[in-house]
Amino acid sequence: MGFASTSALLEIEHSFWEVPVFEAEEFVQLVTETGIRQEHPLYSSFVTDIDAAALRDLYEDLVVVRRIDSEATALQRQGELGLWAPLRGQEAAQVGSARALETDDFAFPSYREHGVAYCRGVDPAHMLRFWRGSTHSGWDPFQYRMTTPAIVVGSQALHAVGYAMGIDLDSADSAVITYFGDGATSQGDISEALCFAASFAAPVVFFCQNNQWAISEPVSLQSRVTLSRRGPGFGIPAVRVDGNDVLAVLATTRAALQSARKGNGPILIEAVTYRMGPHTTSDDPSRYRPSTLDEDWRRRDPLDRIRNLLETEGAIDTDFLRRIEDRADATAAALRRGCLETIEPQPLSMFDNVYAQPHPLIDEERDQFATYLSTLEEAEQ
Repeated sequence: MGFASTSALLEIEHSFWEVPVFEAEEFVQLVTETGIRQEHPLYSSFVTDIDAAALRDLYEDLVVVRRIDSEATALQRQGELGLWAPLRGQEAAQVGSARALETDDFAFPSYREHGVAYCRGVDPAHMLRFWRGSTHSGWDPFQYRMTTPAIVVGSQALHAVGYAMGIDLDSADSAVITYFGDGATSQGDISEALCFAASFAAPVVFFCQNNQWAISEPVSLQSRVTLSRRGPGFGIPAVRVDGNDVLAVLATTRAALQSARKGNGPILIEAVTYRMGPHTTSDDPSRYRPSTLDEDWRRRDPLDRIRNLLETEGAIDTDFLRRIEDRADATAAALRRGCLETIEPQPLSMFDNVYAQPHPLIDEERDQFATYLSTLEEAEQ
């Protein structure tokens, strides 16, 4: 059996970029790209409470989350963080879905959901501890009902399904949401999670932020159909929503969580958005992504869309914009101060909180590591 030549393989790969792969299906949008509200027969009813005041609150969330992201990116560039996964462009997907959660619901993020963490009440400065290497996690998951960043791609979906199955066993009145990107849908963990969730009717919402790129690989190379169509293949209903429309995301996530709490099982949401920046601060998207594509998506900026809506409805003025800017500046200043004032942990603290109760194996390992550290101190003398 012969092997394909390099040129033949390149032709095959190139075909994935050019051939249209997505079939037409409903795309939920409640606010147009120019900032005009539009009705939806099902989902509009889930945001009837979003009046001018609530809309301003959502816009404030979007602005502050973007500022957190830009300040953290700057800190990484200045050598204060080892790495950062920017979310610029995905603010509406994160804020809209997070604001749909009830207090008792539990979120299982990947590594980019800083906006979700902000909406769940996590101190932005605590978000940086993980990326600075100052902690094994960053915060107490049970305090905010949100787990800490999951670096192993797709693993958090399995954790979410297990927790959701536990909710059923406890007969609790809550639901779970798990976040992942389009690239993670190519991981076996996501397929396994969808399979288990469907089999056990687990109350979990699978929230896929399709930001178009799995590092340098376009979504069209990963899937021949829209990602939302993966759900029905597992017997899971799915909805495809404009991820840059915070109201549409809020409505579809509220509907999905409500259904899950009623015992109807899992739902998959594909939020179509765009990663405006790099995959992480170690990435250079200009090497694989055309600038014209970036320009096209900038015109769909989620912040501009809601600002346009506020202007259309006469719900924005100079004092409001100044207040938001002051809030963003204060948040960024606190973020930077918290990062620079971080007290780095002592080496032996890595053994703390491994188990809830003392464990002889951990005690033994701590003693062994302490002995090793003492040899290093002796060598320096």
